[in-house]
Amino acid sequence: MGQTHRGAVTGVALLALLPIALTGCGFGAKDDAGGAAATEAQRAPAEEAAAKSRERVQAYLDAIAGKDVDAGRSQLCAPMQASFDAAATGPNGDFADHFTVPQATITDVRSGPHGEEVSTSITVVVGSRKATRSLLFTVTRGGADWCISGEAPGGNTPEPTTTP
Repeated sequence: MGQTHRGAVTGVALLALLPIALTGCGFGAKDDAGGAAATEAQRAPAEEAAAKSRERVQAYLDAIAGKDVDAGRSQLCAPMQASFDAAATGPNGDFADHFTVPQATITDVRSGPHGEEVSTSITVVVGSRKATRSLLFTVTRGGADWCISGEAPGGNTPEPTTTP
C-alpha cells in the first residue's frame, strides 16, 4: 500500500468514527440528561406561551360573557385599546348590550406568524336567534406580560390527521 493510499484510508476511518466520538462527548446524544434538559428548555417557553395565551383569551371571553368592559380592555395590548374603546359597546362590538354570550370556548392554541393564535367558538344569542361564530385571537408578549394583539373572524383549521 502506498503512502497516499494509507493516508486516504486513515482519513476515511477517522471520518467514520467522528459521529461516535462526538456522541461520547455529548454532541448529538439524545437520551442523555443534557439532551433531555435542552429539549425541556426549548419546550418550556412554548408551553408558557400557550398557557399565557389561553389565560388571556379565557379572561377576555369571561369578560364578554359578563359584559365587563374594563376586564376585557385589560386583556388587550395598548395599541388595541383605543379602537376597543371606540367599538366595544357599539352595535357590532364584543360588549354590545343587545346580545348575550351563553357559551364561549377555546378550541385550539398554536404558534402563528405574529404570536400565539387562539381559536375560539362563541355562541351569541339575540332575542330568540342563536348563532355560533369562530374568532381567532392573536396573543403576544408585550414587555414582561402577555396581551391580546389581534382579533379576527374565523379560526385555525384543524390539523390534518394521518392514518397509521
